[in-house]
Amino acid sequence: MRRRGMTRRRGTFQGLLTGLWLIGVMCCAAVTATPAQRPASPPLLLSDYSDPANPDFSGPPVLPAWGDPASAAFVGPPRPIPFALMGQHIAAASIARLSWTASEGFAGASVESPVVVVHGSRPGPVLCLVAAVHGDELNGVEIVRRVSNTVDPVALVGTIIAVPIVNPFGFSRDSRYLPDRRDLNRYFPGTAYGSVASRVAHSFFGSIVEHCDYLVDFHTGSFERSNLPQIRADLRLPEVLAFTRGFGATPVLQSNGRRGMLRVAATAAGIPAVTFEVGAPRRLQADAISFGVQAIETLLHALGMTGNSPNWDTQQAVFYDSQWVRADSGGLLISEVALGDWVAAGQQLGRVVDPLNNRDEAIVSPIPGRVLGMALNPVVLPGFAAYHVGAETSAQQAAATDAGDESSDGSEDEDADATLENDPRSPTPGEAVGTDGPAPMMEDVSGIDD
Repeated sequence: MRRRGMTRRRGTFQGLLTGLWLIGVMCCAAVTATPAQRPASPPLLLSDYSDPANPDFSGPPVLPAWGDPASAAFVGPPRPIPFALMGQHIAAASIARLSWTASEGFAGASVESPVVVVHGSRPGPVLCLVAAVHGDELNGVEIVRRVSNTVDPVALVGTIIAVPIVNPFGFSRDSRYLPDRRDLNRYFPGTAYGSVASRVAHSFFGSIVEHCDYLVDFHTGSFERSNLPQIRADLRLPEVLAFTRGFGATPVLQSNGRRGMLRVAATAAGIPAVTFEVGAPRRLQADAISFGVQAIETLLHALGMTGNSPNWDTQQAVFYDSQWVRADSGGLLISEVALGDWVAAGQQLGRVVDPLNNRDEAIVSPIPGRVLGMALNPVVLPGFAAYHVGAETSAQQAAATDAGDESSDGSEDEDADATLENDPRSPTPGEAVGTDGPAPMMEDVSGIDD
């Protein structure tokens, strides 16, 4: 019985082994089947790994629009881009020195003027700083040079275009005028086929000014007059008025301006522009230059272009009215006030002494206000504009007094003695400005500021 049971279990075990062997044989046959016996699958291509929509994609996740700097939906700091000017591209966070060709000299060689472009690391406003539109006005040249060479492009937001010498002809000759005796600041925006002045103005306006968002045009007094640092601007225009608020405590003087002035042409083109008067011609005045640099540093902060703003001890004064006080006799002018002094109506500003007859005549202020400009030449003739007094009058009071008559506006120094031959009136906001015309007379002091 025991042997018969063992035989039965042995047979069962052998049958189990036989079944397992058959299963193994069938599996091997399935694995080693020929290609014709199994369904064919397409080979994997490079696109399977590079296409994010493919299940076999291998790579970084798809970049959403808000994370793509090239997308309009991008959320984050703007991508820095080069600044293009006169055919050149200035990389972000860098300084470039270019050359603007003003014209040709008598020998046919190009007359060039330097242009410094400080392009910041982030997009922002384009501020243009220009000087020496009148070649003998030097303080602005140094202000523009200092600002353009001290601003850090890495920390700057936006772009500064600095042109220290707009009139290289006059600068090389220590002259206010161009070689044809024309005043360049009476011909903007200029034409390509007009006079020398008109062509230079046209070239500068198209090459530089049209790329600006804001413009500051530096000037000084002329014909031996000096001006307190001050902003001249057409305060009738809201965008210009807002622009003047950025110069710290620099006094502001309402001035419509005259046809052909750079700031008038720029404003007519939609570019808020001002004249920055600072000091006297044909000299470098350290205090005036330092004041101008501080004012521009304050402006850069106000425009959001830099992070630091200088401190001022006083508030900004705004003058909507002013008068030139003239000498009524000839002789030697002896002043008793200084630039920036506050004076009362009837106060003696100075006196004119007749050296031959030993007589003198007092010059008194007709209004209360502040001395914004004064003559430096001690020899005067009857009618000579000796003192410029600004009154802190409101815009409404000034409008009621002036009634819109530009001929009574003494805020522009060019009104001190004579008017332009071609068109003495001031353009209204948005009006086109003249481009050419006869040169002003040399004895015309119409450009004491602008």
